[in-house]
Amino acid sequence: MTLIGKMYSHIDQPQAKVILSAAALSNLGIELLPFEYGVTNKSPEFTEKFPLAKIPAFESLDGFRLTEGVAIARYVSSLVPDAGLLGRSTKETALVDQWVHFAESEIHMDASMIYAGVGLKLLPGYNADLHKWHEERVVRSLRFLDNYLETRPSGLLVGDGITLADVFLATVIQRVGQTICGVAEREQVYPHVFAHHAKVTSDARVKDVFGEPGFIEERLVCT
Repeated sequence: MTLIGKMYSHIDQPQAKVILSAAALSNLGIELLPFEYGVTNKSPEFTEKFPLAKIPAFESLDGFRLTEGVAIARYVSSLVPDAGLLGRSTKETALVDQWVHFAESEIHMDASMIYAGVGLKLLPGYNADLHKWHEERVVRSLRFLDNYLETRPSGLLVGDGITLADVFLATVIQRVGQTICGVAEREQVYPHVFAHHAKVTSDARVKDVFGEPGFIEERLVCT
């Protein structure tokens, strides 16, 4: 495994899982630095390099710096083209980008709001109407996704091998399984979505990065 740099983040951050998985699938290493929110990212050493004080924040061995999870993951995925994480043709690359953006904008953002609002109770003013709106958006996307994956012989989004799109989606679906999908939804409503999650996260190269999924028995409700 070849070390390519270091990253400020913590393993529970979804973007960090994507980046570290992309590195592992390419046989690359990234040093995950100790991080304490509100302390590490407010230090002069950090803000001199990353003025917005956001994580994940990546610095390569030659001093190249990047922020924003998708940008870092895409950069890491590009370092070993033979790994195929960005696809093996221009059309496949476009499809990888499509699914990454779909997972982030159509599922992740809403599932994260539900997680923060109901799971962690961190959003003052979060109510049943907001919950319904976010949940309906996720459900619409999951139905579309489950139907698509049903047509895929490989069980993967693009081609026959794991791409960045699969890794990103698996990370997003982990949050879905912690919020609006209990056992019944995972097994009966979106079986192909969660089969995809299992396929990606059980890969020996990334299994330790994903860890236990932390899925819930019954979906979260807001009353």
